Amino acid sequence: MAAEPSDPSVTVVVVTWQGRHLLEPCLRSLRLQTRPHRLVVVDNASTDGTAEFLAAEHSEAVVVRNQTNLGFAGGVQAGMDVVRTRYVALLNNDAEAEPDWLDALVRHLEEHPEAAAVTSRMLLTDRPGTLNNTGVRLLADGHGADRGLGEAENAYPRAEEVFGFSGGAAAMRTDVVAEVGGFPRPFFLYYEDTDLSWRLRLAGWTIRYEPGAVVRHRHSATVDQQSEGFAFHNERNRLLTLLRCAPLPIALRAVLRFLLTTASLTLGRLTGRDVPDVATFRLGVRLRVFRSFLHLLPWALRSRRAILRRAPVRPDEVARTWLGAGG
Repeated sequence: MAAEPSDPSVTVVVVTWQGRHLLEPCLRSLRLQTRPHRLVVVDNASTDGTAEFLAAEHSEAVVVRNQTNLGFAGGVQAGMDVVRTRYVALLNNDAEAEPDWLDALVRHLEEHPEAAAVTSRMLLTDRPGTLNNTGVRLLADGHGADRGLGEAENAYPRAEEVFGFSGGAAAMRTDVVAEVGGFPRPFFLYYEDTDLSWRLRLAGWTIRYEPGAVVRHRHSATVDQQSEGFAFHNERNRLLTLLRCAPLPIALRAVLRFLLTTASLTLGRLTGRDVPDVATFRLGVRLRVFRSFLHLLPWALRSRRAILRRAPVRPDEVARTWLGAGG
């Protein structure tokens, strides 16, 4: 890494859990960055030698060691709590950044004072020539999705505004993220970036995409997307995000649709209909989702009131612009 100035403008936060085997290529790519930076590694109570590896091989990192696994949302916020630079960047522990990745993101923020965050061009390591993510888009039902997933890597060649950023590789204005409440710790995993993107937009900020900020990502190297854990957090946090940030009719329709789908799947199994055996369709998972959603409902409603009370932009304005849009 280039000689670090006394006061760099950006800190990179990497969250890891049982990821010792992933960290070396990730942190090596950060050492090669052309933009000087500080590094914070958040260790979510790993027991695989992560602490020893960081102490021996990466003394440049400030290590935040959590006593328990706080997930990605809690881990990122624990890292954010110690960041003192103007900008903060996130990089997944299963990703490798091109040398000018960080510089491209910071320059983009410097050139766009209206933007609170800028997201990267993420490519799939195991599918050469294929995009993983160029930001988050809002589907017609209000849920978030990877923009560009599975498309050719040369798609989306222009810098432009997008609905949201991907927490896997992005940069943000540190103070703005704090002003809108930071990352939602109760989410644990998934949708924390979509939720924060909603809140940044409600606060009047934009979010942009920088195609020159390239990262190669081993998609789901830490969490199996076919697992029940993934299905649980993804389904629950979709509902929580909409309830906290979206127009109320959209949020209520999503909850009703979840209940009706659960009832239909249950009836289908009882009547012998062929129901795919995937985690999202399993009754036990869906009941866990709804129980946890109800448990967090008071928190979600309180936070919704607080978010909207200080928001200069109405949820329906955000939805009207971005719901179902390709960007």
